[in-house]
Amino acid sequence: MGVPPFPPGGNDLNTRGQRELDDIGAVFGALAYASRRQILLVLHARGGELTAGDIAARFSRSWPTTTGHLQVLVEAGLITLTRRGRERVYALDVDRLDAVAGEWLHNFAV
Repeated sequence: MGVPPFPPGGNDLNTRGQRELDDIGAVFGALAYASRRQILLVLHARGGELTAGDIAARFSRSWPTTTGHLQVLVEAGLITLTRRGRERVYALDVDRLDAVAGEWLHNFAV
């Protein structure tokens, strides 16, 4: 799935280009599911940060399903996870969203 990696010994431009493609794939892959987009919207509407329990309370999905969506968002770099004592706190990374998705969309600006 995706673009095959560049062969070893490639130049920095190829490496950077592959990294950018990987970032685009991760971000847009994460955004492909409505549930994940809803999580991002809830985080944004609630000040950019919520505990795992607060997120779970806002969705009618099972906890394992919600956890799976949160993990994909973390792996894509769209949210971060911080542990505060016994709580897991998820925070929106708007800069990452803008840097990857915004930059990609900017390619199509007239």
